[in-house]
Amino acid sequence: MGLLDSLKAKLAPAKDKVADLAQQHGDKIDHGIEKAAKLVDEKTKGKYSDKIHSGTDKAKDALDRIGHKDDGTPGSGPTPGTGPTPGSGPTPGSGGTTPPPTA
Repeated sequence: MGLLDSLKAKLAPAKDKVADLAQQHGDKIDHGIEKAAKLVDEKTKGKYSDKIHSGTDKAKDALDRIGHKDDGTPGSGPTPGTGPTPGSGPTPGSGGTTPPPTA
């Protein structure tokens, strides 16, 4: 067994415990995140509101993933690797729009 495998095996119970706590106390954690964001926004006089809001959203998303709040079952989120195909977006420099079809 490699070092990484043994670390994963040792951390698995802690990961399960954190997931249980996040699921049980998600409301309180969510409230704490909001309260901290509001305090920081007030202290910075709104100068970083967009960054604070973005960070708050990311923290809440992480909390939801940890606590498996999607539908209560682990692994119910998006399947890794099912996103858009790399390179399938707009051509660089094209302004991100597709020209209208020609008749």
